[in-house]
Formats: sequence, structure tokens, C-alpha cells
Amino acid sequence: MFEKSLYDLIRGLRHQKGNEREYIQASIRECRKEIKGQDIGLKATALLKLTYLEMFGYDMSWAAFHVLEVMSSSIYEEKRVGYLAAIQSFRPDTEVLMLAENLLKKDLMSSGQNIIALPLAAIPHVINPSMANSLLSELLPRLTHSNPAIRKKTIVTLYRLALVYPETLRPAWPKIKERLLDENEDSSVTSAIVNVICELGWRRPQDFLPLAPRLFDLLVGSENNWMAIKIIKLFATLTPLEPRLVKKLLPPLTSIIRTTKAMSLLYEAVHGIVEGGILASVEGTPEGDELAKLCLGKLRNMVLIEGDPNLKYVALLTFEKIVTSHPYLVSFHQDVILECIDDFDISIRMRALNLVVGMVNSDNLVIIVDRLLNQLTAAPIQTDKAVGQETKQHQIELYGNDSDEEAESIQQPTPAQEEAPPLPNDYRVQVIKNILQMCAKDTYANLNDFEWYLDVLIKLVKACPMVKNTDATGSDVDRSLDISYDIGSEFQNVAVRVKSMRPEATAAAQTLVLIDNREKLFPSFSNGGQGVLEACGWLVGEYASELTDPEGVLNSFLQSSAQLPANILAVNLQAMVKVISQMCSTSTSWTPQRRTFTTLLMGRVIYFLEPLFNHSALEVQELAVEYLELMRLASEACSAQPVSGDGEFMDAPLLITQAIPALFAGQELNPVAPGAQKKVATPDDLDLETPINAELLTILQEADSDAHELEHDEMENFYYRVPAPIFSSSNNNNLPESTASERLEAGSRPDTLSYQHSEPDALARLKARRADRNKDDPFYIPADEPSASARLHSIIQTSNGDSADIDAIPIMALPLSASSENATPDHVAEQRALDAAAERKRKGALRKKIAIVADETLGDGEEAEQEAKAERRVKRSLLNIDSSGLGALSLEGETHGKLDVEQREEEERALKEVERLRLEMQRASERIQAKEEVLVKRKKKKAKAKATEELVEEAAPAEGDTVVKKKKKKKPKANGDAPLETVGEASEAKPKKKKRRQVDLTAPEGETP
Repeated sequence: MFEKSLYDLIRGLRHQKGNEREYIQASIRECRKEIKGQDIGLKATALLKLTYLEMFGYDMSWAAFHVLEVMSSSIYEEKRVGYLAAIQSFRPDTEVLMLAENLLKKDLMSSGQNIIALPLAAIPHVINPSMANSLLSELLPRLTHSNPAIRKKTIVTLYRLALVYPETLRPAWPKIKERLLDENEDSSVTSAIVNVICELGWRRPQDFLPLAPRLFDLLVGSENNWMAIKIIKLFATLTPLEPRLVKKLLPPLTSIIRTTKAMSLLYEAVHGIVEGGILASVEGTPEGDELAKLCLGKLRNMVLIEGDPNLKYVALLTFEKIVTSHPYLVSFHQDVILECIDDFDISIRMRALNLVVGMVNSDNLVIIVDRLLNQLTAAPIQTDKAVGQETKQHQIELYGNDSDEEAESIQQPTPAQEEAPPLPNDYRVQVIKNILQMCAKDTYANLNDFEWYLDVLIKLVKACPMVKNTDATGSDVDRSLDISYDIGSEFQNVAVRVKSMRPEATAAAQTLVLIDNREKLFPSFSNGGQGVLEACGWLVGEYASELTDPEGVLNSFLQSSAQLPANILAVNLQAMVKVISQMCSTSTSWTPQRRTFTTLLMGRVIYFLEPLFNHSALEVQELAVEYLELMRLASEACSAQPVSGDGEFMDAPLLITQAIPALFAGQELNPVAPGAQKKVATPDDLDLETPINAELLTILQEADSDAHELEHDEMENFYYRVPAPIFSSSNNNNLPESTASERLEAGSRPDTLSYQHSEPDALARLKARRADRNKDDPFYIPADEPSASARLHSIIQTSNGDSADIDAIPIMALPLSASSENATPDHVAEQRALDAAAERKRKGALRKKIAIVADETLGDGEEAEQEAKAERRVKRSLLNIDSSGLGALSLEGETHGKLDVEQREEEERALKEVERLRLEMQRASERIQAKEEVLVKRKKKKAKAKATEELVEEAAPAEGDTVVKKKKKKKPKANGDAPLETVGEASEAKPKKKKRRQVDLTAPEGETP
């Protein structure tokens, strides 16, 4: 019969171009027919073809039983095919796997070496916990096999069993240890044992510490590089437990680094010295510095090797670990590390970026930052359009004619393709973060020139990548994804911490805020860098006195703020009022030009704030309402204030010169340490459970019941009652232009309707009743304590009323020079700018040492610093493998050749046996109790009946029931019979005299003799 071999299947598959699926399905149908036959050779051939097709993804789990049949063949070639199919298709949860246990045991005990090797290769792929415990007894004798290949495979198989079922390692460890300590053992077996110990050692290294002498001898005397690598990794986990190993390992490791030509062993030796703490233990000694220089020199050579990016990556990784203890020595190799920043491999770039942060100092900070800035500015920013073009350029046309000339033109690079590709956005973000981290390290300890740093921050804004919008309107973005917010925070830190640099920091913020500089300083065709406007807006508002162009800043706020996100718009609203307050707070004469300028300025601000009433952000709505009313009051105050005339000097309204600036006056902001809040002691008398006012509910109920009295309340009249119109005496037909102060006074004038002009006795009663009702109300402000709004109204009345209180006008410092009388506002502003420039120049000439404000905290701050260092100290395992089940397994102590699981199984069997006996006793007791007043005849020479009777007597009390024996009635012995006994419970029922029932306990249950 003609059959198709594996080679025929492969050859036919190659010839079926385009019809591979149909051909494979037909071949699987043929295999199904062949595998069901009786010929074992034909089955093996069909199984081999199915194994090949299974590697293409076609399931062969349906042939699991046929795999067992081929595995049981006595012919080695066929058995090997069966084991290969089992390795390929069987899983630990395969149903027929339990049938293969006896076959695996049989082949493991075979005398042929080739036969033994087959189950040793298959067991690691199909093992499960139940099989591991069953096959252990057959695997352990193979450790003493005469063939070293069998011993090596057995050790690897035992390691796989330990991963699946950790308890199997306990009885196997003494024999594995014996093989390791045998100096005459084959090197391949020793290498396999070292591999297993290395994989197990990082879980519980203390169990393998006694093996250190033997491992040291293998490290020194062995010529196997791979075994030396494993031993070095193992010693890296043992040195923290035994510090004396450091001095012992230092000479051989140094010798390996100097002499070896294998790059893999060289790297592992350097990595083991760093990871094992050997380099850190000798830090500060001449030997330690010499060892560090040697390691860094070798790592430098690895980086310089062309064409091996993997070696360059691991070298940078080790550089990064050495830089924590020897940053000064690593900085000597900054030229090689900076070359890696421009590498084509993005992973190497990221490793170099993380490395430069650790090796930076005051000498190389400027060089490193300039190198990174050049990289950011040279490459274009990646946008959605650029990503689409790049994807289009990398598309591959799969089909085409060979004679088509267009195919050749596609392969030719265009001039646009020769340009530098755009940097990925995540890489840009990482570069900017590293620049900020390097400059701000240890509170600007490495920074000598803050003006250069401010210029760097401005350039970083231009390099910010595009940020995706998070809302449907496209205005708000996620702060955590926008690096420009971090740049803005640095502007704030410099301005707050370095007081001498506040003018420069405010000038830099002003440059970014001005709308004329947006196209030049911000990225084109993207929203990158927009988050820096929040911090810049805060700066120009907080330090508005340092602005050189406040009018331009205000114009930028009014023109561009409406399109900004809500958080930036809210900051700009506050900064806008602060800038207006600074512009209007000058103490010069109130000239017509100044009044016109101020009135128009207020009108522009009011026009800008009115549409913000309906803004989607609640904070913006609140600020818009508050500042709009404030600006309206200020505008009316400016219009009503008379200007300076011929020889008459008039001051500006106190509302814009004193009242509004007083709203933003306060203590200076200082930085606070992160852990300062934890150090604030809680007051002993602090009680957060007791209510502030126990009668608050009663007060609220009384307020609801007395709602009808609110119509006479002065607060309602003040805020809710419309005052009567007041007509001018000069023109009775038209309404006058009343000022804000006149409208506020309307509620208190005699000609308005108010309860204040009622009878004195009624007025006194109302006031007394209201005072008694509101005396415990925490939200009620007594009338004798003037509020902030009352003081503000008093200022308005004083500045705009006919009768001015001279004593209420605050004393102001006025220039007494003769030239000040004829000074104009422009002249005064110019003079102020000149004075400010001269002052900055004088400060710059005198400044030799810049004072940086430290974080405010309680105590010395050492505890917080130690906590931060503890959080940064992350211990990472050296060897990564999924062997978590071995973590709780201890190899110390005697095992007596028995597994813990076997002991537990014996205990479970004993408990089950005790439970079975208890149930039998309970059933026997129940049967006896059910047979009330029944005579039991005990036969002669029946030991079982006596034993059962004793069992009943012991079991009945255990159940808590009371068993009372009846009196024994003796009969004269006849024919040598034993006396009869009666056993039963006490009962009132009398037994029958004529008929008696006899029961034999030896009879089976349910039968009566």
C-alpha cells in the first residue's frame, strides 16, 4: 500500500501555492485514516505528519490516545516519534496523561540509555503535581547512572519537578548536593547542577551558603565560561549574606576582567561586582577606586564596539548602576555617553538619558543640557500629519509587475525622506524631564547662572510636543501628559526661591505671555507648550510691580484668554485684576488724560468679562461675576471723581489706589517641604466631634417660622429692594447719571421707604428681638462690627460724596521736589522704569552669591530626607524566573527520605480511619437503642459477639445517651449452657411472659435466626 511520508507532505505543500489550506485539510483526512489502522509503523508515520502540521496551528489533541500507542512501541524509532508527538501536543491537563504514568516509569527503568533519554526529555513538558510525586522514586536512581548525559538530564528534570511541585526537591537535594561535591564528576553534570542552584539560589540564598567553598573552587579552576557566569550570578546573591566573601572574590573577579576575551563573561564579571555589592563595599579605598576605573574602562570599550547594540545597551545599564556610587568617575566618560544620545536605537537613547542625570555636576551641566537642546531643536516635532506621512512612506507594495518602472521610483528616497525624522513625543517628554531634573537637582546645587536657565526654559517651551485634548470641546488637556506644566513650575520655583532673580523670571514670563511672541516662542501647528501660560500668568500677576510692559500683558490677556483652557483662564482673570491694580495704584495727579485712560481700560475689561457669565467652568464663572462687579464700581468711581484743574491737585479715587490693591496684599509666599504637614502636632484640646452650636437646628427652624419678619429686615432692603429713583433739580424730565455710591446710599436716605424711619419704640423692639434671635447664629454678623463691604462702601462715600471726611484720608508719601508738581504720567512712568533698571544693574554688580530659599519645615528635615531615600531604594532581584513556589521551601534539616506531602497523606488516611471507626460505633449504638427490651442471647464460643457487645458499651456514653442495664436473671445451668443476660434500656413497658424473641448478634444485619 502506498503511503505518503513526511518528506512527500512537505514537498507537496511547497507545490500547492495558493491552495495550502485545502491541501493540508486533505492531508489531515488521510492521517486520520492511517492512524486508525493496526500497523504501528503506519501510525507512527501519520503521527509524525500530524506533529509537523501541529506546528502550523492545526489541532491534534484528538489523536492523544494514538500517541500513547506509538509511545508504547518496542521499536526505538517509532517510540521516539511517539514521545516527540507527546512533547508537542500534550499539556499538563491532558486527559490521557494519567495513562502514561506507567509507561514513563517503565521506560525510566529501562536498561537502554536511548530509551531512558526519551521520558527524561518528555517529562518537563507534560509534568503536573500528581505525576511529579509519582515519578520521583524512579528519577532519583537515575542520578547515579553510569552515563553522565543521563545524570545531566535527570538533574534538569528534577528542577522542572521542583518548579511544579516544590516538595519533590527536599528528598532530591541530598543526592544533587552529593553530585556537586564530587570532584570526579563530569563537567557537564557539574555545570547542570550549578545552573539549577543558580536558578534556585535567589529565592532562598541562605540554603546554598554552605556550598560557597566548592563554588569558589569551580570559579577559579573551571574553564567553562558559561558555568563561570552562573557562579558569578550566584555569588552576587550570596555576598549580602556573607560579607567575608567580598575579599575572597575580589582577586579572581579582577583577574577575569583583566584577562578574559569573552565579552559575555567580562560583562557578567563587571555586573556581578556591581550587583553583588563588592564595588560598594570597597568604596572610598584605593582598591575600590582602582576597581571602579577598571570596570568603567571595560564598559567604555563595550560602548565603542561597532555593530553590537545589545552589548552597548547592557554596558549603559551597568554604567547607570555605577553612577550612584561613583558619579565623578562616570563623568570622565561623558563623551561616549553623549554619543549614545544620538544613536538610532531609541532604547539606547533612553538608557543614555537616564545615565546623564546621575553623572551631572556643576562643570558639565551646561554641556549636557546644550547637547540635549540641540537634539530637540534640530528635529521637527511629530504631529498627526507627520505620523501619517511616515506611515505612508513605510508602506510596502506586495504585488507588482517586474517591468513596471514605477516600482523602481518608489524605492528611491525623495529629498523629504533624507531630512531628519521627527523625534517620538514620549522621547521628547523624557528629554525635557531630564533637563529639568538635572538643573533643579538638590535645589539648584549645580546651577551657577540662572539667567541661562531661564533662557533654557524658554527654549524648552518651543520644543514641547503636541498634547491630545481630553474633552469634546478640544480646550482642556491632561496635566500629567503635558510637560509644559512642569516647565511652568520651574519658572515659579526660580521666582519664589531666588529672590534676586524675580525681575528676570517675571520678564521671561512676560515674554511668553505677550501675544506678539506666541508664534516665535511656541510650537507651530500644535498646542504644545500651552500649559506654561498658567504659571506665567501667575507670575505676572503676583509680581506685577516687576513688569516692564504691563499694558501689553493686559492686552494679551484680553485678546487670547477666551480660547485657553479653564484652568489657565481662571489664573489669567486673577492676574488681570492684579495688573490693573498695579497700573492704577500710582499716586500721581488725577488728570483728565489719566481718567480717560483708566475709564477706557475698565470698559475693555468689563466688555471682556461679560461673556464669561455662561462659561462651562464654575471657577471661571465665579471670578467673572466678582471681578465684573468690582470693575463696574471702579469705572463709576473714576467717572465721578473730579479731575485736577487750574492750580488744583486732585487725587485718584481711593477705590483703585488703595481698596483694590488691598485685596491682594498679604504675606510673601515661601516654599514648604513635602513632609512639613506631618510634623504639625495635633492640639490636645482639639475636638471635632462636638458641634459648634448645639442649637443650630432650633435656630434654623425659628428662622423659617419668622420668615414674615424679613420684609422689614435691613439686609433685604439693602440687597433686594430697588431704591426710589432720584431726579435732579436741574432737569426734572430726565434721569440723572447716578454713581454707585449714590445707589448704595439710597437705602439710608430719609426720602426712601424703610423701617428705619418708623417709630423709635417699634424700632427698638425689632432690633432687640432680632439680636436675641441671632445671638447664637454663627453666620450672623452683629451691626456694631463693620464688615469688609461696609469699609469698602465707606471709602466710596468718602471719595465721591459732597462732604468729605478729611481725617479718613490715609497719609501717602508724595514727592516734594519742585519738578514733581509739573510731572506728567508718562514722565513718571519713564522715570520709574529708569530707576528700576538702575536698581537691577546695581544688584547685578553687587551679587556674588545667589541666595536660594529652602523649603520651610519643622525640625531639621533629616527624617523626611531619609524617608525619601528609603522610598527610592528599590531592591531588584538578579535572577528572574517563575519559581515562586520554592520561596517557602527550606532544604535544611533531615528529610528521612520521605516527602512532607506523604506524611500529610498518611495523617489524612489515619484521620479517615478514625472517622470510619467513629461512624461504625455510632451506627452500632443506634441499632442497640432501637431494639428496646429485646433479649439478646449470647452464643457459645463466639468472640465477635462479645467484642461487639463491648463496642456498644463504649460507644453509647460517647453519644451522650444514658444506657441502663437491666437486672440479670440467672437460670440453672443446663447442658453446659452459659447463663442468659439481658441488655437494654430501662422502660416502663413490661416484657411478654409467654413469648420471647431471641436475637443473635453474630447474624448479619436484617436477618433473624
